[in-house]
Amino acid sequence: MTDFKKISDCPITITLGYIGGRWKTVILYILDDRTLRFGEISVRIPAISRKVLTEQLKELVRDGVLSRKKFNETPPRVEYSVTEFGKSLKNVLKEMEKWGAEVDKFSLKN
Repeated sequence: MTDFKKISDCPITITLGYIGGRWKTVILYILDDRTLRFGEISVRIPAISRKVLTEQLKELVRDGVLSRKKFNETPPRVEYSVTEFGKSLKNVLKEMEKWGAEVDKFSLKN
């Protein structure tokens, strides 16, 4: 697990260490309280390549935000779910969702 506190003492930077990047918040939003297989996640995010999805999932698992359960079956089956630690981000993600839904209220002109 990455110790983001060693990188910065800024709480926002620490939070972004766990969920920063283009796809991590989307993955967490999709998983929410569900357990999904790789293919099910991939279908829900058509714009992400399988390579990038694999990398993002590995990072989220490494950092303790997601759990990965591998089944000893043929064909192989792997399921991902949000850990208790990852669930602690739920309020952060809900606020981001709320802000994103309201962004059109602002007059953003270039």
